[in-house]
This record gives sequence, structure tokens and C-alpha cells, in this order.
Amino acid sequence: MKYIACLFVLFFASKVSAQKVFSAQYANQADVKVYVVQYENQADLKVYKVKYENQAGVNNGKWFFTQYANQAKKKIYFVDYPNQADIKIYFVDYENQAGWRNKEKKHLMY
Repeated sequence: MKYIACLFVLFFASKVSAQKVFSAQYANQADVKVYVVQYENQADLKVYKVKYENQAGVNNGKWFFTQYANQAKKKIYFVDYPNQADIKIYFVDYENQAGWRNKEKKHLMY
């Protein structure tokens, strides 16, 4: 019985802490404003887009984009200029490249 209870807790704990994001249509709907930079060294966060929800990380740059806002942990809005952004991101090609470059802004995605 304890084994089943532990599995149950671990399963739901992993679901709650996943980094699921929703791309909002308007800035006032978003929790965080994001700007996509051209070069990796300009970014606060290097992001890898995962294909499946269960692959999403815990604030480590592995993002799963949800279809609906109520499924996401954070709502983001992509801004047009870097000075409008809370964080600057760079999309990487490989999962092991994802992660924070500027840990001072890490709190914005919790």
C-alpha cells in the first residue's frame, strides 16, 4: 500500500511541476513577457521545445507549449523589442543545451 501511495504522489508531483507554457495573444494576459534573441550569448534562458507534456522540465528550459491557457503553468507573450521583455530566450536545437544563463531571472518562471 505504501508503494502505491508513493507512486501516486510522485506521479502527481511531476505533473504539477512541469514547465508548461501558453503563448498568450495579448501582453496583458501574460505572466511573463519574452523576447527571442538572435544569438545564444544574449539570452537569459536557453529553451528547448519538447514534443510531449511529460518531457517538460522543472524550470530548466524544457518547455511544452499547451493548446489552452488553463493547461499551462505560465502564460507568456512574445514582445517585439528586447527592452519590453522580462526575459530574453534563445531556442536551442538539442535538449542538453537548455538551461538558465542568467539565474537572477529564474524566479520569473516559477
